[in-house]
Amino acid sequence: MDELDPVIHVQARLRIVTILDALGVGDSLSFPRLQALLGTTSGNLATHLRKLEDSGYAIVEKVLEGRNPVTYVSLTDDGRLAFRVYKKNLRALLDGATTSDIRSTS
Repeated sequence: MDELDPVIHVQARLRIVTILDALGVGDSLSFPRLQALLGTTSGNLATHLRKLEDSGYAIVEKVLEGRNPVTYVSLTDDGRLAFRVYKKNLRALLDGATTSDIRSTS
């Protein structure tokens, strides 16, 4: 069985990727909206987004709308692929954990 991606597996990042994956390809979410959905601090969210961005899984774009700076976040194609693989591996892990497997290793 393949390992779970450690970048995505951290609970906060898993929640971020899950939300961003629900968006259409090429769509993004504003930082404050993502923060509100997660109920996290801006510093905590920024730290996890930096890790996702460094891994090539997310794009964080800062733009000006009028005179106001706005930060948007989206998943990259690599991020979407990594999440699909993560879900497949997690399902395999969960489906493979049967009672008979647990008893036979005792």
